Amino acid sequence: MNLLYFAWVRERIGKDQERVSPPDAVKTISDLGDWLCTRGENYVHALEDRKKIRVALNQVFVSWDQEVFKDDEVAFFPPVTGG
Repeated sequence: MNLLYFAWVRERIGKDQERVSPPDAVKTISDLGDWLCTRGENYVHALEDRKKIRVALNQVFVSWDQEVFKDDEVAFFPPVTGG
């Protein structure tokens, strides 16, 4: 699974992307977020308030309860604001 991080999510995690192999128990993006938080405080800090983070699955906006698979691309980023 390829993960992409943008804006302050990237800054808090400390990388802009990574390739991961989550355990079989990870079925949804929410499960993925929970699993990532077990990998360190930087992930906890970045993903603790999921209401402030948008997710995209294979370049399409989805909700945190969306099912994920091993070959998916998941992107995490703060909501985009206009100006």
